[in-house]
Amino acid sequence: MTRVVVVTAGLSQPSSTRLLADRLADAVTAALAERGEQVELDVVELRDHAHALADHLLTGFATGDLADAIGAVARADALVVVTPVFSASYSGLFKTFFDVLEPETLAGTPVLLAATAGTPRHSLVLEHALRPLFAYLRATTVPTAVFAATEDFGAGDGYLASRVHRAAGELADLAAGTRRTTQRRQAALPAADEEFGDVIPFEQLLRGSDPR
Repeated sequence: MTRVVVVTAGLSQPSSTRLLADRLADAVTAALAERGEQVELDVVELRDHAHALADHLLTGFATGDLADAIGAVARADALVVVTPVFSASYSGLFKTFFDVLEPETLAGTPVLLAATAGTPRHSLVLEHALRPLFAYLRATTVPTAVFAATEDFGAGDGYLASRVHRAAGELADLAAGTRRTTQRRQAALPAADEEFGDVIPFEQLLRGSDPR
């Protein structure tokens, strides 16, 4: 079972950010199914956790649904992250969520980057803002990122559809490969008794070293 978590930071309901997130989720699920993988899909709508995220910044603790969302991201085999563009970068809500994650939470996790905006002029946000952020978090980002301007949603099966399909395939390849490598590595590890043999209690060691 491959666990895929979609993190979407749209502020309105409905939002173009959530629309793109759903398209990517469907494409990733289909790509994994083609590779013989079963999928467990969760969607984290950050809009629902805005107040809890502010509380987390002040207290240092996550509670309730936010804690569940953070746990889902930490356990994910792959992530799809989608943000609207504000002031030529990711949204504050999006950044806040990834700010509160513990260090190393995303280390080695395959991530598909995506963003939405009203104009194609913001498309470079994927490379100058999102990719450096997830490089800092030590995630493994797929080569193809997906940007959707407002006009792209009415363009039919064109450029956006091809980007979604390609990025989903790249994420599926990474997710399936990473999970299988982890399983093989875990299967190869010796059991505790095989690795350490008979463990001598510390008190017995102390008695053995007592010259009296």
